[in-house]
Amino acid sequence: MLERKISHYIEHFYEVNKGALLLAGARQIGKTYSIRRFAEKHFESFIEINFVESPEAVEIFSTAKNSNDILLRLSALTDKPLIKGDTLIFFDEVQLCPEIVTAIKFLVDDGRYRYILSGSLLGVELNNLRSVPVGYMAIKDMFPLDLEEFMWAVGVNKDVIGALKTAWENKQPVDDFVHRKMMDVFRLYLIVGGMPDAVNAYKENNNLQDVMAKQQEIIRLYRKDISQYDEARQLSIKEVFDLIPSELNSRNKRFIIKDLNEKARIEKYRDEFLWLKDAGVAIPTYNVEEPKSPLKLASSRNLFKLFSNDVGLLACQYSDGIQLKVLKGDDAINYGSIYENVVAQELLAHGFSELYYYNSKKMGEVDFVVEHNGEVFPIEVKSGKDYARHRALNNILDCSEYNIPESVVLCNDNYTQKDKVTYAPIYMVMFIHKDPVIDVKFSLDLSGL
Repeated sequence: MLERKISHYIEHFYEVNKGALLLAGARQIGKTYSIRRFAEKHFESFIEINFVESPEAVEIFSTAKNSNDILLRLSALTDKPLIKGDTLIFFDEVQLCPEIVTAIKFLVDDGRYRYILSGSLLGVELNNLRSVPVGYMAIKDMFPLDLEEFMWAVGVNKDVIGALKTAWENKQPVDDFVHRKMMDVFRLYLIVGGMPDAVNAYKENNNLQDVMAKQQEIIRLYRKDISQYDEARQLSIKEVFDLIPSELNSRNKRFIIKDLNEKARIEKYRDEFLWLKDAGVAIPTYNVEEPKSPLKLASSRNLFKLFSNDVGLLACQYSDGIQLKVLKGDDAINYGSIYENVVAQELLAHGFSELYYYNSKKMGEVDFVVEHNGEVFPIEVKSGKDYARHRALNNILDCSEYNIPESVVLCNDNYTQKDKVTYAPIYMVMFIHKDPVIDVKFSLDLSGL
């Protein structure tokens, strides 16, 4: 049984909200499992309608006239009791029945039961819905297990994680023994990743062949989704998806459009990249021309890196044998792509919805730049021993025009600090989170007018 942070979010949501919740995210990340666990703990009756497994339900609900009609048809579909005030109704794979999303407003207003929704390709399909009921349904993105969740899964004590967080907050080194063990856990995460089926396969018998079999199954499922969704563009979407590992393994990791074909142009393939992003299977990271806030205004949609949604899937797509080499810390492997992939995953899961990197011919390249604590915060990712060499980072820190107060280099070594640069163990990326939203209240004083 995997402990997930999303479970706490769902519980809190239904404690303080009357509306419905829709979980969005890629296939096989644990959405349905988390919903079922929540229902078991908090509701006497749980009704699940899956529009893939029950295609007849699509027609039944798509032609319903109102909430009473929907509930009448629902009662005919299930043998579970509809208990007023103590029933959770789960609509799964709702991308196949968008009318249910539109109708949630009326079901919530009815008030007899609670509702939760989920599905695959929602980032793609939600763009096409006629009406998303604002105020009646919240949308929450979900991701594969992040590094902290993976640590819970493989048995790392929460007190140890708490000590690591204290070291991060107090800018102190980690105990050397603990540091070595955490690096072992991190290397394991590089090859197992955060897909629940892969993590469970590892937990059952520690067999990496079983883990890779699960990962290959998920990759086949993603490719099947691509082929079923868009007949006109399925081939080019597959080409982009299949190129992600090799492009990340190139010198600058930037996605080169001409690697698709010599005459390829970004304008032609823009929809393919957006499809993979919206489907939750790829993470684009855009170039910014200057490390200034707001970063979005300085970003270029024509220059980007494309990461996998899960580092374990990425490692699985590389050549055979990389898993054992990673575990042994083989110096012959270029770890740059998989290290950066982990950082991209963590930042996305921790609230940084748009990711950026900085690159200029004059100053050089910085792996990631985010807005953190109200300032631009550069992040360098170093997988080798020369982690103290970072010309581009030095250049932007020295530039008075940018006025960047601090930065971090994520590396294999223990915590140290020099001037504006913090050198932190790579696993401490799990403590970099988007600033919480703060309520700002302002009363307009019109007295004296």
